[in-house]
Amino acid sequence: MEENTSRNFLEEIIEQGLAEGTYKSILTRFPPEPNGYLHIGHCKSICLNFGLAKKYGGKTNLRFDDTNPVKEDTEYVDSIQQDIRWLGFEWASVHYASDYFDQLYEWAVVLIKKGLAYVDDQTQEEIRLGRGTVTEPGKNSPYRDRSVEENLDLFERMKNGEFADGEKVLRAKIDMAHPNMQFRDPIMYRILHADHHRTGSKWCIYPMYDYAHGQSDSIENITHSICTLEFDIHRPLYDWFIEQLGIWPSHQYEFARLNINYTVMSKRKLLQLVKENYVSGWDDPRMPTICGFRRRGYTPESLRNFCEDIGVAKRDNIIDYVRLENSLRDHLNKVAQRRMAVLNPVKLVIDNYPEGQEEMLTAVNNPECEADGTRQVPFSRELYIEREDFMEEAPKKFFRLSIGKEVRLRYAYFVTAQSVEKDAEGNITCIHCTYDPATRGGDAPDGRKVKGTLHWVSAKHAVDAEVRLFDRLFATEAPDVAPEGKTFLDNLNPDSLKVLHNCKLEPALAEAKMVVNEKGIEEPQRFQFERMGYFCTDRDMNDGHLVFNRSCSLKDTWAKING
Repeated sequence: MEENTSRNFLEEIIEQGLAEGTYKSILTRFPPEPNGYLHIGHCKSICLNFGLAKKYGGKTNLRFDDTNPVKEDTEYVDSIQQDIRWLGFEWASVHYASDYFDQLYEWAVVLIKKGLAYVDDQTQEEIRLGRGTVTEPGKNSPYRDRSVEENLDLFERMKNGEFADGEKVLRAKIDMAHPNMQFRDPIMYRILHADHHRTGSKWCIYPMYDYAHGQSDSIENITHSICTLEFDIHRPLYDWFIEQLGIWPSHQYEFARLNINYTVMSKRKLLQLVKENYVSGWDDPRMPTICGFRRRGYTPESLRNFCEDIGVAKRDNIIDYVRLENSLRDHLNKVAQRRMAVLNPVKLVIDNYPEGQEEMLTAVNNPECEADGTRQVPFSRELYIEREDFMEEAPKKFFRLSIGKEVRLRYAYFVTAQSVEKDAEGNITCIHCTYDPATRGGDAPDGRKVKGTLHWVSAKHAVDAEVRLFDRLFATEAPDVAPEGKTFLDNLNPDSLKVLHNCKLEPALAEAKMVVNEKGIEEPQRFQFERMGYFCTDRDMNDGHLVFNRSCSLKDTWAKING
């Protein structure tokens, strides 16, 4: 087979730079703001930055863009590091934008001395109105022509805490008529009297992203500053600051951000979901956060494979959620051990099976992995099967159990339903059937065939569990789009979580638990419940209470439901 030599545009840029000797090795960075938990969009950026560095023998820094003390917290710093390591990546070194506050301040002074920055006393609203529009030039601030000496004095006094929040800002002095709105005297520093999670009360002025980011890249000698497409209009300003300061020329490249239907990835909206208790927390299995996917049973491999599958593009597009689920199914199909679990049980009694008799049947742990071997599953006269697997009077294409019809019990025998018992409301409480002892193992010696195979659990040996059926958090493909007077919250899926309390599981699942991986991170054990889907243990379980989350069904059923 020929090697696939296709490359994305970033790989082509890197290879050209290496071939031309622009740099000897590459250094990328992943620069999250620690104001929330990472989501699936960040996962793509992580895989891209760390993946490119690994492919070309380079390194990746983790740098926290901690320039807004009001929204940032060490809780988010810790969770971000855990998520990156769980995904399978290690950074060369950890940095913070706050590490560079002294240097950034000194460079701001340099720009003031060059006549390229000034202190503005206008309010935020006055500055906004003065910037003009895409068709109209902005207006110069009345404070734009302050002398260098006055600006130096005011900027130092801003740093010393002499002014209130919002009373003054430092702006770059570029061109208020520039066609690129980013060049219309962008704000470099604002006043915020708030304790910082690392620097405490040392600073009361904080740099803006557009000023801090490029200089932080330059300090670290980042060769490829990879951002999403919404930052392409910021790139000329990124270059302008570096050029005016005459510092190491890092360069920014943009790629299409990850957009998935049935999902929101705004940190503000995700925080709202958490704070207003629409979900149980940042790691709610319905959340698009990396920790939410981990709790739902996603594997690092499935998320990395998904990011590789969707590729790197220059134009934004929307990815179908089913591709994410398929990536999980593909991986779990290879690695998840099989177990039998009855989620909506009804009793099945085999009338001609000897009372008191029990036997152990051999079940395959994973047909995709011979090394996983087999296990012994107890079988007895009284079993549980899924209530949906039986109908008294079944239509022609119902290939499960019905009166007079023969089906196979997985790993066990052929059985034929004979009669039912019902309660006063007419609900079936017990199904009576007979079995063929010659079909042990699931095949008939006379060669007769059956079309249905059912999973089951021995009633005597079953263990009880709570099972949580998670589905998509939003019912519409574009939850951000809402009619007038409505919000994204009106698009929540009311059936995104169903909790089942009377589930019956084979006894091998009694030993299921949360595990700590080789990196010291707690994650669930994952299983395929035969015919039901992929499930994993949940951190809410304890010694007397088993809890499983559905990761995904065995195949996509959403299209049928909503088609």
